[in-house]
Order: sequence, then C-alpha cells, then structure tokens
Amino acid sequence: MSAAIHCDPEESRQRELIAEFGRSLFDRGLSAGSSGNLSVRLDDGWLLTPTNASLGRLDPARLSKLDWEGRLVSGPRPSKEAFIHRAMYQERAGAGAIVHLHATHAAAVSCMCGLDHSDCLPPLTPYFVMKIGRLPLLPYHRPGDPALAGAIGELSRRHSAVLLANHGPVVSGASLEAAVYAAEELEETAKLFLLLRNVPVRPLDARQIDELKSAFALDI
Repeated sequence: MSAAIHCDPEESRQRELIAEFGRSLFDRGLSAGSSGNLSVRLDDGWLLTPTNASLGRLDPARLSKLDWEGRLVSGPRPSKEAFIHRAMYQERAGAGAIVHLHATHAAAVSCMCGLDHSDCLPPLTPYFVMKIGRLPLLPYHRPGDPALAGAIGELSRRHSAVLLANHGPVVSGASLEAAVYAAEELEETAKLFLLLRNVPVRPLDARQIDELKSAFALDI
C-alpha cells in the first residue's frame, strides 16, 4: 500500500502512472532487475524513478522529484542517469515524459558493429516510422559520464529517441503513455531487425515514408 502523497491531483496521477507503467514494463521483461528509469514533466519540476529501484516495485509516494537545475526537491536519491532525462527535456519542449530501458533486443542492436550512426534501425514498419522516425546511435559513454548530457542534448534537438551504444534506448513522448508505447515499438523493431538478419528485407522507401509524414503530420 502506498503512503499518502501530499501533492496536487495531477502530480498524484502521474506518480500512479509511473508505478503502473513501470510494473507493466518489468512484468513483460523489458526492464530486468533495477535497470531502466522513467520520468514525467510537471509544472514545477519533474518526477524520476529512484536509484537502484526496480520498475516492478515502484511506490508512487517514493519517487524522486527534481527541479530544473537537477536538484532533488523531495523523495529518495534519483537515478544516476537523471542528467540524461534533464538534457532531453531541455532540448524538447514537447517532451512530457522519458523512458530509458535496457530492453534485450534494442540493447543487442546497440552492441553491433557497422550500424549507421545517423539512423541505426531501418524503417521496417510504418509504426516504427510513426512513433520513432529516425533513430541515431550515440557512441559509447560509461554510465554516469557527464559528457553524455551534451551529446544526448545535441541529438534530442532533432530526434525524439536515441540509442546509446552498448547500453539501450532513451525515448521521449508527449505523455508517459506515448513514451512507453514508442519505446515498446522500438524494441519490437529491434527484434524484427535481428530476426531478419541475413534475410532479404523490404524496408519502407522514401515515398512511403513521405506518405506517412503527410497523412499523420509527422515531424521526423
């Protein structure tokens, strides 16, 4: 049972959603152990999952709340990857939430040689194009490396999602639901990509992608 949360109704709702989506991601094997982190933008700062917390056992009352300088306002110590979220929020005004996972197939792709660093997964399905667009690969940085903030901020100006080499995806969305759905679509596309290795494939061509952009007003 969660402890009482003394905050406005919208913040309370977002806290409950973080716990709900975290449990769903964990239960379906998209976030093993204490890996991965979720965050949501608020009017007066942002919420983030705590350090060493399993997404499957989040307490809505025990989330980290930070201000826009990255300072802890309330709750336990935040994930050491808080700066990744902050850097993406600073560059993407429309980002209402961010999902960072170490999901198996996306992490596997992030370890491969020979990827196009500007677009490391092909447009195999219209759903990947609609939810992710182009996926850049960010060169390897050790966990917690401050240089990662600048690198991810630069890419976030043009992309809603990035893949961290030898690590996993960071995906933003207008809401937590949208960010989770996009992260799930990225993981499924990574799975398809690995399943289809050494098999001739037919990704969407430029005309088909332009048609999707026009039909769904995509900014990718």
